[in-house]
Amino acid sequence: MPILGAFMVPHPPIIMPEIGCGEEEKISQTTKAYEQVASEIAELKPDTIIISSPHSIMYADYFHISPGEGASGDMSKFNAPEVSFDAEYDTELVEKICDLCKEGGPDFEGKKASHEFPAGTMGERDKNLDHGTLIPLYFICKKYTDFKLVRIGLSGLPLPLQYQMGQIIKKAVDETGRRVVYVASGDLSHKMKEDGAYGLSEEGPIYDERIMEACGSGDFIKLFDFSSDFCEKAAECGHRSFVMMAGALDGLSVKAEALSHEAPFGVGYGICRYEVGGPDDNRHFLEKWRNRQLDELKKNQANEDPYVRLARLTINTYIKTGKTLTIDDFIDDFRESAAPVFPKEMLSKKAGSFVSLHKNHALRGCIGTIAPCFDCVAEEIIHNAISAATADPRFPMLTDDELPWLEISVDVLDTPEPISSTDKLDVKRYGIIVRNGMRQGVLLPNLDGVDNVNQQINIACQKAGIAPGEEIELQRFEVVRHK
Repeated sequence: MPILGAFMVPHPPIIMPEIGCGEEEKISQTTKAYEQVASEIAELKPDTIIISSPHSIMYADYFHISPGEGASGDMSKFNAPEVSFDAEYDTELVEKICDLCKEGGPDFEGKKASHEFPAGTMGERDKNLDHGTLIPLYFICKKYTDFKLVRIGLSGLPLPLQYQMGQIIKKAVDETGRRVVYVASGDLSHKMKEDGAYGLSEEGPIYDERIMEACGSGDFIKLFDFSSDFCEKAAECGHRSFVMMAGALDGLSVKAEALSHEAPFGVGYGICRYEVGGPDDNRHFLEKWRNRQLDELKKNQANEDPYVRLARLTINTYIKTGKTLTIDDFIDDFRESAAPVFPKEMLSKKAGSFVSLHKNHALRGCIGTIAPCFDCVAEEIIHNAISAATADPRFPMLTDDELPWLEISVDVLDTPEPISSTDKLDVKRYGIIVRNGMRQGVLLPNLDGVDNVNQQINIACQKAGIAPGEEIELQRFEVVRHK
């Protein structure tokens, strides 16, 4: 049986009169919408309610599903210990979800993975119900209590994997025949007002407008268009929860409705409802997004400049055949293509270079040389491209299936110069090298999420293992970035 219905809800503690002490009146629209959600859930009479919460246990690379027979929790950390709940878990549904994960979920490209999907009941650090779960229960239990609970945390994995977790949940629901309602708990931006607790960022109101449009219309493909950098600047809370819910509704017709949105305290609170119908082949959003991404990547690859073309051909050759591309191979490939004139400086100039790989807009590998180690830039790129694909210690070696998804950039470095003051730095223009003795850290210029010089220096120091307060020598360098 498919999921009966789904709801996107916030979790502001202040909405409870026991905590708000009158301040809850300022979000009366949210309260009214929450009460409607609770009434609709009572009408649906689910056997089980699944709640995904940003405040449940969260790991960078793993989805935690709460184990055991049940759990309890209260709002004591918000000075309202009298608000408490006991929940019985749906152990059979949890077991089915875990079994499906062990079978191996889909990988990034949508193919069957040979390894387990990274989710399960391991790693329980705190069995108590979190407030992202308690606040939905506060409203639901006033209208309906005859249900079991499944509580799922989010992860730091890319958005497609959040969606795939939802797809696994959907399959488990279908196979167990449960009558299920899905509740995606999550606030919106925390940076909506200058005088709010978290201040204002320009991304905050934009995030709320975009997320309410995407979720209020049920056009879930738009959820993938939020970059991690944008979400971080907006200080959003529930995006991954909403994406997981979308995955649980994959391939089902949905009548979506936005019930409320307000942010009087500087945090966005949005509520949407989803009336679920039968199968709808037009609503496989991850598949549609993948196809769109591949089309865009193919167009971009057709227009790559020679530096990036060399890096891509090098990586493709090495991953597929284990052979290292030669410059002659590249020149032959270049002549056979309709590419523009071959830049002679690739063969005549010596320079350090960095090859950066991204997949799904997330870093997948980056290796480079500050000073030239080979006879020409082309040789530098060939060696650094192979290293970025196979030897970056932060990532596993690239696989053949990943090659079509790669976004590649090549930075060719000018000679670094020492500087005596941070006033001579500019994060958009200059990369930096920090040194303390034998320890050295390098950071390229104009990187997403690096907005000021102090941040740039701190990241470079972290990479070098240089502790805050230790003396450092600084160098800067410019790059020519090829995409």
